[in-house]
Amino acid sequence: MNKSDRIINNINATMSMEDMPLLKEDKERLRECLEGKVSYEDAINKLIKQYAHKQVN
Repeated sequence: MNKSDRIINNINATMSMEDMPLLKEDKERLRECLEGKVSYEDAINKLIKQYAHKQVN
């Protein structure tokens, strides 16, 4: 198991304790950040943009 997988598994275990396991998309996003393919700032901005446009009723 490489370092990225170990980090993702640890995050998933912590989130699972709170009944919020990571989705496949979450794991992929984390892996891209950990491997330097995407900056953390870009990933965060993309999430903000994605969810800022959703209407809550």
